[in-house]
Amino acid sequence: LLVKGEPGTGKTLLASAIAEAMGHPLIHWPVKSTTRAQDGLYIYDTVQRLYDARFGDGGAEAVKDIRRYIKPGPLGRAFASEERVVLLIDEVDKADLEFPNDLLHELDRMQYFVTETGDEIQARFRPVVVITSNNEKELPDAFLRRCVFHFIDFPEPEMMKRVVRVHHPGVDERIIDQAIAAFYDTRGLTRLRKRPSTSELVDWI
Repeated sequence: LLVKGEPGTGKTLLASAIAEAMGHPLIHWPVKSTTRAQDGLYIYDTVQRLYDARFGDGGAEAVKDIRRYIKPGPLGRAFASEERVVLLIDEVDKADLEFPNDLLHELDRMQYFVTETGDEIQARFRPVVVITSNNEKELPDAFLRRCVFHFIDFPEPEMMKRVVRVHHPGVDERIIDQAIAAFYDTRGLTRLRKRPSTSELVDWI
């Protein structure tokens, strides 16, 4: 499921709601500009191994066990899980252009090979994958064709009032009405380049 929408519209919370409704654990993978698909599978911590070789108490035998230094990433944990999980790949559009296609390759195979140990990890259960995007950059067509798409609109005033009441049920209705009226008037007059989020509205109140 690929979920698009402006920041603050609840894309990440949608994944949490799916996990809660289905009774599955949630694994959150926040994507950064430097994130690679390989990082989601596992990381070989060579720095820690070198440190242990020089200063550790385990001795040479402990350092020889490379598996101690293989750290599964979010995607690797999802594949190795003993139960179905919801995997949230958050803000996929922050990574470089090759990341989405590399990610598709791993999701198609549902398994990965640990080069350093020779271990092969194969998923017992296909995770429910929720991918969010803020539309910061275009995603590859091949990637989009594999996704079910859902767009979350920026909420209208009435919906925003309902959101505020859920999170702050004790706030006076007149204050909510005044804050939301000022909030949307400002948004309409200034034609903000970036639409305000729900959290910004709550801060105003």
